[in-house]
Amino acid sequence: MSSPDNSGFAVTVDLVVFTRHEGQTRVLLVKRANEPFQGRWALPGGFVDIDEDLPDAARRELAEETGVSVGVLRQLGAYGTPGRDPRMRVVTVVFWTEVDTSVEHSAGDDASDTRFWAVADLLADPDLLGFDHHRILQDALVELEDPQ
Repeated sequence: MSSPDNSGFAVTVDLVVFTRHEGQTRVLLVKRANEPFQGRWALPGGFVDIDEDLPDAARRELAEETGVSVGVLRQLGAYGTPGRDPRMRVVTVVFWTEVDTSVEHSAGDDASDTRFWAVADLLADPDLLGFDHHRILQDALVELEDPQ
C-alpha cells in the first residue's frame, strides 16, 4: 500500500472569542490583510508549527493577530472539508473562549483590523466571513449556550 502525498497538507488552529456587551453576544474577528479572502473578516488563527502543541498554537496565533492573551480554551472540534482553504488541503482545530468586554485588542501579523462583531449581524450575512467560519461560528454558539 502506498502512502498518500501530503505535501499540500497543513494543520491550522482557529479561535472563536466571545464576549457579551449590552445584552449582545459578540465575537472577535480579524480583517484579513492577505489572500485568500483579503479584506474579509475571519476568525483569528493560523498555521501550527511542526513542534507546537495545538493549544499553544492557538494562544500564539490569537496574540499575534489580536494582541489578546487568554487562559482557558475549550476545543470545539476539527474542520477539514476539502476546499475550505483555497491554498491547500487544510484541517483546522477550533478552540473557543469567553473574554471580558473590556479586553484590549489590536491588529497584528497578517490582520489589518480587529473588531468585536454582534453575532446576530454575522449570522444574518454569511458572506461577511471568509473560509468556513460562518459554520464554525454557528457550532461554537451551540457550545456557548450549552457547554457540556
